[in-house]
Amino acid sequence: MYETTTIRQKINLFITILLPILITQLSMYAMNFFDTIMSGNAGAEQLAGVAIGSSLWIPISTGINGVLIAISPMVAQLLGAKKEKDIPETVRQGIYLAIGLAIVVSVIGFFLINPILRIMDLEAEVSHVAKFYLITIGTGIIPLFIFNLLRCYIDALGQTRISMFIILLSLPLNILFNYMFIFGEFGAPALGGIGAGVASSLTYWLCNGIAVWVIWKVRPFRNQHIFRNWTLPSIRVWWEQLRIGVPIGFSMFFEVSFFSAVTLFMSEYNTYTIAAHQAALNFASFLYMIPLSIATTLTIVIGFEVGANRQNHARTYSFMGIITGVIIAFLAGFILYAFDEPVARLYNQNPEVISLTKNFIFFAIFYQFADAFGAPIQGILRGYKDVDVAFWMSLVSYWLIGLPSGWLLAQFTTLGPYGYWVGIIIGLSVGAVALVIRMLYLQRRLLQENQIQS
Repeated sequence: MYETTTIRQKINLFITILLPILITQLSMYAMNFFDTIMSGNAGAEQLAGVAIGSSLWIPISTGINGVLIAISPMVAQLLGAKKEKDIPETVRQGIYLAIGLAIVVSVIGFFLINPILRIMDLEAEVSHVAKFYLITIGTGIIPLFIFNLLRCYIDALGQTRISMFIILLSLPLNILFNYMFIFGEFGAPALGGIGAGVASSLTYWLCNGIAVWVIWKVRPFRNQHIFRNWTLPSIRVWWEQLRIGVPIGFSMFFEVSFFSAVTLFMSEYNTYTIAAHQAALNFASFLYMIPLSIATTLTIVIGFEVGANRQNHARTYSFMGIITGVIIAFLAGFILYAFDEPVARLYNQNPEVISLTKNFIFFAIFYQFADAFGAPIQGILRGYKDVDVAFWMSLVSYWLIGLPSGWLLAQFTTLGPYGYWVGIIIGLSVGAVALVIRMLYLQRRLLQENQIQS
């Protein structure tokens, strides 16, 4: 990270940080992408089981990882304020916190998996796959959370190519593990959708091991001695991270669980509908990695500028990111419209599943526009450490507006399952509008405070 003075310099820095993050996010989601595709090719029941398991797992893991994301603006602002000596202890305490959260989630999951699946009244095979997918993926929860904490630290230093390298190295091995454990190749047992959980867990351990080695051996990380001088867990440092991270985590949880709740509501429809919904959502979410990467980049660059008290420069970066997100939205919409059938065939060859998937993809074209606009603004607010208001906005727009409207449309109109997707569009749109209002208010206030101080 370094200070910039001209628009051209800002664009160059923005792209330099963004591209590796984008490749990293796409590659990380590609793991889930291939889990879904390869499970679908093992059968519609396997795909539906992975869909239900993912709908329970992803909101929890995303929410906790949202808490850990707090390390990114914390490190970025310390870097901008030239307080590098405080970074190692902040990261070490973050590792303690990641392990503690992983243990809590594991214990709670152990007691709740069976009751939740029984309530859903799924077909026996789908319920079996979902249960053991969750159990197997849970064996990698501790390394997953530690890795995500370390990745946020690496990225906050501007070394985003390192994260990209780790994920690109791990992705082909994840595909290999999927092939082995889903289909029973190379002497491995044929576990169907459950094998996707085994593959993900193995990949989490691998990613974490590589990240630890890189931080221990490679400059500039090794100069900060992250894994030396361990102290006892500090409630004070934990509180600072939780104060920022919990609202981020809940905001991400509300958004992701919003989509997962839709999947759970879909359990009232047949297996083909569940499979088609999951296929369309999986690909649209794959495209969402682009605005999400823009958001992560904005958190880093804006956090750096805010730490250096360069409010005008932070504002310039924010508008740069929003414009980029809007351009990407049009490109993603074109991809979804032009390649709906090839995308549908990636997941399953059943003609009914393909037809249903194409219908869901049509609605995804519209909701990704709101997502591509709202995600960068969330990243901007995180860079300012302004996270509390975004938390309430997420709760209201997704759970009090989007999901109820989707349920009403699904139950009382001819839209049926597609009504839930209209609810997604409504919820995301309301959230995006609320976020942009908050961003403009915050930036205006900070600029006025700077003018008064000067």
